[in-house]
Amino acid sequence: MRRIKSACLQQTLHFSLKDALSPEETSRIVRAEFEQYKLDLNRKRVQYRIVEEVFQPDGSLIVRVKKQYNAHDCGDYLN
Repeated sequence: MRRIKSACLQQTLHFSLKDALSPEETSRIVRAEFEQYKLDLNRKRVQYRIVEEVFQPDGSLIVRVKKQYNAHDCGDYLN
């Protein structure tokens, strides 16, 4: 019999907008969307760790995140 001992994901997310807005306005909206994403993870009680946040010249945001997968134990992966 096989059992999952731990399971986690590492994702690279690109928060961007399609509209032609100024970089400052795009950055503000993207930051709000990213904060909502983190609130959703917290609400769902998903363990996660933000590895890197990089703002792009066009105002978009690239985020690398390690997070829990399907409520499985993550072991030392998030440390």
